[in-house]
Amino acid sequence: MKKVDLNCDLGESFGAYTIGQDAEVIPFITSANVACGYHAGDPLVMRKTCAAAKLAGVAIGAHPGFPDLAGFGRRNMTVTPDEAYGYTLYQLGALAAFAQVAGTRLQHVKPHGALYNMAGKDAALAGAICMAVRDFDPRLILLGLSGSAMLTEAEKCGLRCAREVFADRGYNENGSLVSRTLPGAMITDEDTAIARVLRMLEHGEVETVTGKIIPIAVDSVCVHGDNAHALAFVRRLREAITAACITLAPLNEIV
Repeated sequence: MKKVDLNCDLGESFGAYTIGQDAEVIPFITSANVACGYHAGDPLVMRKTCAAAKLAGVAIGAHPGFPDLAGFGRRNMTVTPDEAYGYTLYQLGALAAFAQVAGTRLQHVKPHGALYNMAGKDAALAGAICMAVRDFDPRLILLGLSGSAMLTEAEKCGLRCAREVFADRGYNENGSLVSRTLPGAMITDEDTAIARVLRMLEHGEVETVTGKIIPIAVDSVCVHGDNAHALAFVRRLREAITAACITLAPLNEIV
């Protein structure tokens, strides 16, 4: 039976500001990408999120981003490979401490936002991220955009890697995500988003923003936890995947 991971970006609250429905969403996913304090999150939120994921039996992954709280890590930054290495290593170490205290360890690493998108195309940036992951813990899985440079560099580093697709994002013909500043970037209709995910899982293809059908491989499906309908959507998506006789499992059971 085919298996797939269902992941969500969590732990994005900061200080007095609450983002997302983490406690409600966690029981419906298999892997949690936890913000590490650079683009979102703080020590108290990181600790709370790791504890909640452990309690629910959900695997924990680090979600490192650019040091850009004001822009939520979605603004491109010009950084050297050495800087990218350092940023990634710093954030992995921070989250790993909270995972250890919660009685578990990190399963994977998924870069966030602009860092994720830039590393998907920039081999030098992707390589620096992957080297930081490998040097910190070679058992970790690198979760990256299906077909991206990040996965190629992960394989070069000897890391296990997992191919990610998005339930609510538009795709370009080259397999990259449509920029959030452009029309078609977000899929807001839940029925459409679920149908797209099932098409990717069952047929290995996705319709791009131009209407072209391209091949796509899937190990993990990402749902975003920071919108108003996140809980209802992740519940519906989980039910649809299960109804299609596809087993939900964490990345460690897939790659």
